[in-house]
Amino acid sequence: MNAADTAFILIATALVLFMTLPGLALFYGGLGRARNVLSVFMHCFAIAALMSVLWLAAGYSIAFGGEGALWGGIGKLFLHGVTPESLTGSLPEILFFAYQMTFAVITPALIVGAYVERVGFSFVLLFSGLWMLVVYAPVAHMIWGGGMLADGGIFGATGVRDFAGGIVVHETAGLAALLVAYALGPRKHKTTPPHNPGMVMIGAGMLWVGWFGFNGGSALAANGQAAMAITVTHLSAAAASLSWAAWERYKFGRASLIGLVTGTIAGLASITPASGYVGPVAALFIGGIAGVLCQEAVLLVKHRTRIDDTLDVFAVHGVGGIFGTIMVAVLGAGTWTAQLGGLAVVGIWTAVASWALIKLCAALLPIRVDLESEVNGLDLSVHGERAYDITS
Repeated sequence: MNAADTAFILIATALVLFMTLPGLALFYGGLGRARNVLSVFMHCFAIAALMSVLWLAAGYSIAFGGEGALWGGIGKLFLHGVTPESLTGSLPEILFFAYQMTFAVITPALIVGAYVERVGFSFVLLFSGLWMLVVYAPVAHMIWGGGMLADGGIFGATGVRDFAGGIVVHETAGLAALLVAYALGPRKHKTTPPHNPGMVMIGAGMLWVGWFGFNGGSALAANGQAAMAITVTHLSAAAASLSWAAWERYKFGRASLIGLVTGTIAGLASITPASGYVGPVAALFIGGIAGVLCQEAVLLVKHRTRIDDTLDVFAVHGVGGIFGTIMVAVLGAGTWTAQLGGLAVVGIWTAVASWALIKLCAALLPIRVDLESEVNGLDLSVHGERAYDITS
């Protein structure tokens, strides 16, 4: 065990959890209607709790329990055989488990943004739990756990390069979000503006800071690669924030706070797969393009399709993660065959498995609330609470 590495990953673990609670919850909550903000918080918080338990029960074993092509097996269910003395590299294995658990928490939580304001709470929990075990954990194994997409796998000696989750986190969550939104159908009130842009900005700021643990911690050591990953993460976020705002100003005559901070998230998602392999100038390049590319993807999904991806999960996270993964090959840090092949394999698996889970869960539980509940808001109709009481 290396004490410096261990201390660094302890901090990174807290930062990644901070991304979901409270960062993502505030970011998504502020973007929705005032009558649904508590339901968004509820989704994020409940998913964090449920994924943590399921990661202990089976998720970790599926992802990192062995060396199979598709999954790690059942050898480490409930952390069987893991002791305080067990090591993964220079880290206590229990810490590696906890760090990876925070990734398993935030990935299904990202999907929340696609279905807010109309989804059934029981469906959220059932789908998220099954999706983490059936989609996320096997994909994490294929790329990070020595599976078929790693070095020596189906793409040869050089496998897929995904430093912190462009494919494992952002592509999978983005595609699943698009499918859930399609299955749900559009909201009754699609044009209501974000109820609290200030809350959105605070959440985005928390995500920006937390992303240092997300990308920097993926080095799994306190070293120069971690330092570079943190630096390029920051620069990509900065460049994308500015390019999104500039493009918005060019197209619509004004730059908005919501646009600026959405650009931040686009830059963070796009640099994620490349953060361990590129330098500062490349990060500016990736972020600068991401701010424009993801903004155009938002407009495409909103206006050219009938899919109501409420908070643009696919356009920002999905497109950003896919773009960043391709840039790994463009910049020579990975092979074109592995990068494009990995995107295709994971994309097909995610789409097929996610759609099957949506159908299964919808057959067991209501996928959408009734019209009265949607109109009145999920806070009061589903959870019996209000976020704001102007009479108190």
